[in-house]
Amino acid sequence: MSINQNRQHMTHDFRMPSVFRFGVGAFAMLAKEIEMLGARKVAIVSDKGLEKVGVVQRVVDLIEPLSVPTVTYTNIAGEPTFQLLQDAVETLQAEKCDLIIGIGGGSALDVAKATAALCGKSNLAPYLSGEETIESRTVKCILLPTTSGTGSEATMNAIFGDEEQQVKRGLVSPVFLPDAAIIDPELTVSCPPRVTAASGVDAFTHAIESYIAIKSTPLTKVYSEKAMKLFTSNITGAVHNGSDLEARIGMSWVSSLAGVALANAGVGAVHALAYPLGGTFHIEHGVSNALLMPYVFEVIGKTCTKEMVDVASFLQLGDFKSQPNEALKAVVNYMHQLLDDLDLPHTLAELDIEEDSLPMMAKQAAKIDRLLSNTPYQLNEQKILGIYQSAFKGREGI
Repeated sequence: MSINQNRQHMTHDFRMPSVFRFGVGAFAMLAKEIEMLGARKVAIVSDKGLEKVGVVQRVVDLIEPLSVPTVTYTNIAGEPTFQLLQDAVETLQAEKCDLIIGIGGGSALDVAKATAALCGKSNLAPYLSGEETIESRTVKCILLPTTSGTGSEATMNAIFGDEEQQVKRGLVSPVFLPDAAIIDPELTVSCPPRVTAASGVDAFTHAIESYIAIKSTPLTKVYSEKAMKLFTSNITGAVHNGSDLEARIGMSWVSSLAGVALANAGVGAVHALAYPLGGTFHIEHGVSNALLMPYVFEVIGKTCTKEMVDVASFLQLGDFKSQPNEALKAVVNYMHQLLDDLDLPHTLAELDIEEDSLPMMAKQAAKIDRLLSNTPYQLNEQKILGIYQSAFKGREGI
């Protein structure tokens, strides 16, 4: 029985945040959501940068009329580690908060939702190692993204660096979905070009990987498709003219729609190969995905020709129905061009990664079966090493 026949006989769950508020000015609805959740003490989880520019204070000011005590946790700088997560859980557990508000990029949102899920658990070790799934949470959670990329406000994943193992690992639990996701595109307007580009391509990676994923369904594909169509018409404006509110609105939709697709269909090989770049070399997640995507799809795209014809159409690259094998070439060319257009690096060498590190990276990536098994192409360690070698040399070296 083929994969597609198997899919027809599966039972499919579809999950989203309980409340999903989207639009310019949606930030003002935060107070109403706090009231509806009946919060008695609120923790605001964010990062140093947003604290510095006053965004955290805006949240505090919004809550003040409710006469609900607030505490802030803003120890996040860069991509979070399990050590930082443990610190956040210990700190906010001691504060006895019953609602955690995460505001920021993917790092802050991942810390917020994982902390909400882990508060009250006496032993964190089996959850952090992945031996046990977090089945319930007692602390409420609201998430507000300030970047358009991870879609963390709509996913069941949270990504952390494992400092001992020098890798990045994903925790996955249905309880990571927040009680409310509030997406206000105005919060993304001050996001700098490099972050806008990297996070934007991260969202595109979610959309295209979830579209071809083995776990995809007709419903998840609707979200993936819409995200890809909006991406191609909004990413350049958002990066190179950050005050273009229409482009920011478009990219906020891309991020959230792709996040919903990711939450339900999952992602695949691009993310698996990106993990060692983040865990060992501390390369930003969006930059890792953006750089690796064309080299990965050059290989795995051969097994999903029909989907590549679809994607080429979504990205306005042309109609390849009569010459389906040309669609993959057009999509990969688009991915390479994207790196140029958004001023993102093209090769692993540009990131100061040594060529002799590639076998170790391939060994690490080959172990990420959760993602590789969702890819419609069987990648082993040798094939993964080949992809890294192509990404090291760059297009000219292939």
